[in-house]
Amino acid sequence: MRPLRLDLAGFTAFRDATTVDFTDADFFALVGPTGAGKSSVLDAICFALYGTVPRWGGARGLANALAPSASEARVRLVFESAGARYVATRVVRRDSRGTVKTGNAGLQLMPPGFDVTKLDTGLSPDDLGEVIAGTPAEMDEAVLDAVGLPYEQFTSCVLLPQGQFADFLHAKPATRQQILVNLLGLGVYEDIQKLATTRAGKAEAALTAVDRVLAGLTGADDEALAAASTRVEEVRGLAAEVDAAVPELRRARTAAGAAEQALAALDAELAELARVRPPADLATVAEAVASARAEAAEATAAVAVAEEREEKLRGELTAAGDPAALRLRQQEHADRDRTAAEATALAEASAAAEADHRAAAAALEKARSAAGRAAQELEEARAAYQEAQTADRAAALRAHLHAGVACPVCAQPVTEVPALPAGSAVPAAEAAGKAARAAADAADRLVAERERAARDLERTLDAARARHEQLTARLAELDDRLAGSPGPAALRRELDGINRLRRDLEAAGGAVRAARDAARRARTGVDAAEERLRGVWRTFDTVRDTVARFGPPAAERDDVAAAWTGLCDWAARAADERRAGRATAVEAVDAAHAEADAVLARIGALFTAAGLDAPATDHDPVRLAAVAVERAEAEHRRLEERREQARELTEQRAGHERESQVARTLAGHLRANNFERWLLAEALDLLVDGASRILRELTGGQYDLGHDKGEFFVVDHHDAGLRRNVRTLSGGETFQASLALALALSEQLAGMSTTTASLESIVLDEGFGTLDAATLDTVAATLENLAARGDRMVGVVTHVPALAERIPVRFEVRKDARGAHVERVGR
Repeated sequence: MRPLRLDLAGFTAFRDATTVDFTDADFFALVGPTGAGKSSVLDAICFALYGTVPRWGGARGLANALAPSASEARVRLVFESAGARYVATRVVRRDSRGTVKTGNAGLQLMPPGFDVTKLDTGLSPDDLGEVIAGTPAEMDEAVLDAVGLPYEQFTSCVLLPQGQFADFLHAKPATRQQILVNLLGLGVYEDIQKLATTRAGKAEAALTAVDRVLAGLTGADDEALAAASTRVEEVRGLAAEVDAAVPELRRARTAAGAAEQALAALDAELAELARVRPPADLATVAEAVASARAEAAEATAAVAVAEEREEKLRGELTAAGDPAALRLRQQEHADRDRTAAEATALAEASAAAEADHRAAAAALEKARSAAGRAAQELEEARAAYQEAQTADRAAALRAHLHAGVACPVCAQPVTEVPALPAGSAVPAAEAAGKAARAAADAADRLVAERERAARDLERTLDAARARHEQLTARLAELDDRLAGSPGPAALRRELDGINRLRRDLEAAGGAVRAARDAARRARTGVDAAEERLRGVWRTFDTVRDTVARFGPPAAERDDVAAAWTGLCDWAARAADERRAGRATAVEAVDAAHAEADAVLARIGALFTAAGLDAPATDHDPVRLAAVAVERAEAEHRRLEERREQARELTEQRAGHERESQVARTLAGHLRANNFERWLLAEALDLLVDGASRILRELTGGQYDLGHDKGEFFVVDHHDAGLRRNVRTLSGGETFQASLALALALSEQLAGMSTTTASLESIVLDEGFGTLDAATLDTVAATLENLAARGDRMVGVVTHVPALAERIPVRFEVRKDARGAHVERVGR
């Protein structure tokens, strides 16, 4: 697995969106002061793939993923594994209750040749490639298939835990043995031993359960099976005998049923005959019909008398004349009186209007004469004014002069305007002209007013004359219409007579309606009485129909009382005849029941002889016999099944016993210390061989690594093959040896993986600050040699500048108030 690009936001120390581009960083360092967030970059890589980080202590530390005060953390890792490119994404959110959960997780296979820089263009998730996993649960298997390493081996092969492998180099044999068990997964054999012990316990428990069931399967021997077979034959014989006797029982019960039915039929006939009784109101029904019919006849006669009087009054009213015509003639008399009065008043008003009109005409002429005189006086005043102006031009010009303004004649400034001479006639002429103008205007207004008044009086007089002519014509028309009228008083008397006849006619109509209502009520009473009579006949017919099969006598339909009397007498005689034969029917019923009981007792004896309870009713024998046969056969089958179950359980017991022995033996072998020591010795041999090969390459052939009884040592070929304890190595040499062990161990872990692991990178989160300059130089050279091999990406986490400066690509991590930031420097 080789990381190519890491995008994170809101993750641990990285609150803001941050991108780390590893595309061409074959040998890089994460540098920065302690606490800046260097290890958080590695945590993000591990979290994107596996959803947890070693230093969080498992999935329960998920809340550590969120930056302070952040409610969401996003991590996206683009990586390459076995030639394919993938993008892994995880999102962590805090809900309203403060619970932190993984909100989204996914793994996608990117298209071949996908340009990672396109991620900065805002591509949607659908553009990143095929979705391999879309939930946190799907991510576990998908990441294992893509990377080839489970979480525990990834953190031991790719992201190497800080300080663990130096401890492994110097640890005691027992401690190193436990580390190997943990790192190489040898604890699986202890799990197998526990599983074998558990399986042995389950097998022994099953063996105990089988023994318990076998102990309960008693009484299934040959003797019990033979007795069950004999019992089956006995109850089958009982069933055959019962089947033969049941038809006889049924015939006896059928005969008893028939006798009971005959007795019941006789009792039913007696009950039906006893119900033949006349209605309680039979005597009053006929009287009610006669009385209702008499009342209806009287009411019909009263209707005829009332209708005759109504018709007579209607004829008299028709002969009395048309009241509308009489009222019209009365209206015409009133119209003539009103028209005559209005004509007289209008004639008087017309005379007064003519007098007013003549007075207005005289006043108009007088006003016109006065206006003519005023106009003449105005013309005379104008002429006098013109003469005065002609006589005194200077005075006229002086009126237009003003001090300080140039004279219109000489164009010289006027210093002072002289006063008019006392003898000038212009002012007097001007005053006279104004007075004449006022008098002429007043005369003209008076003429206009007198003309309007004269026109108004003339229009009023014309309207009065036209209305008088209309009234005169209307009066003549009314006189012609009323020429033969008897007069208003006679017309009033005729109308009063007509009104009196109309009131009498209305009263007669009310009497007719009342008589008709009484007739309808009488007919209703007749209908009710006749309906009661018909009800008595219907009751008679219903009762007679119920006993019709007994042959009752015919009835006369004219007299209902006689009909009921004849029917009741016949019913009494028929009941007496049937009561005489009832005793014989009772004896027949008793004899039939006695015969059926005898057959049932014989069947009961058969059951008793077979050791069974006798049936209590007629319906039990066949069912009880069938039940007895079924129970006997079931008992026989049960014994056979118990024998078969015992055989199967015996075979199962042998299998459980074998399984228990095998599991106990395996658990005993795995519990022995020799097996675990053998496995650890083989693993340590392989580990030391691989580490020795790597150490020779790192030290230029100076050192080989070996072990003796669990203790590590090195062979120094620069010192005649001297064998030295690893504790005598310098700091740089110790780092080289530890790194060789780490690389060898990672290769072995990859080999033990159930999938194809792709070890294309290794990142060391080691503390280099305690190394001296010489050792640090050795470490730097070792890392450079490792990176120069070109088989994997090499990364280190350090805050030592001397080491960081020798690494070509550096990712400087710094932290401020907002959070951590990453900047790439170098090639």
